[in-house]
Amino acid sequence: MSKTVKTLLHTLNPLNRFSDRAGDYVKYRPSYPSATIDIILEGLNNSPIIAADIGAGTGISSRLLAERGVNVIAIEPNAAMRAAAESHPLVELRDGTAEFTQLADNSVDLVTCFQAFHWFNPEPTLSEFHRILKPSGRLAVVWNNRDQKDALTAEYSRIVREASNNHPAESRMESVEPLLKTPNFVNIKEYTFVYRQELNLDRLIGRAMSVSYLPREGLVYEGVIADLQDLYQQFRNEQGFINMVYRTSLYIGTAISA
Repeated sequence: MSKTVKTLLHTLNPLNRFSDRAGDYVKYRPSYPSATIDIILEGLNNSPIIAADIGAGTGISSRLLAERGVNVIAIEPNAAMRAAAESHPLVELRDGTAEFTQLADNSVDLVTCFQAFHWFNPEPTLSEFHRILKPSGRLAVVWNNRDQKDALTAEYSRIVREASNNHPAESRMESVEPLLKTPNFVNIKEYTFVYRQELNLDRLIGRAMSVSYLPREGLVYEGVIADLQDLYQQFRNEQGFINMVYRTSLYIGTAISA
């Protein structure tokens, strides 16, 4: 009996795979519940707080932190994503990777990863995060996971899984395991929040097209568009909107002192 080989997402060209998705990403990706940011910042008393937002993409999470007065170094290796990011006076976008941030030792109070940790090589990444954090600094890893108990969201997920031939990123929550086992961080706690993203038809299609493992042309693409149009017509409200439902998972840990 053959053994299933688990695909490691960091081997699937994570540095460049979003280059043609930056426009859709900045327009159509969901934000995060304000309560998530509340918990991430709770008890951090440094003024100002210096955070490294790793895999920052187009800066959705970086701006949420900056709006709370946090000084954010947004590390993003993809030039197209950095170029698409909306500017903020407290956000500095820099080239770098999770495994090699190019930041100094003990230089930040907080490291965050929103919707990105599954694309990183976990062991060198967690070592790098520990290196750049100040003693007892904080790590926060966040995912927006589609809520399979919601009928619309479950059907959207089915469309994505089938069109992507069950891409391994659809099982990305397995990627949290290295964080739970690492010796570099302790007191890891999990929090869950509900978040709803209101979409019209154009934004629903744009949301799907921001997914790096869905095609942008061809027969499969045409099938996805048709399925999304049917989904929208089935669930739209009187105002012409649908709601995608997410369960936002937050993991927080404390860096061990050297």
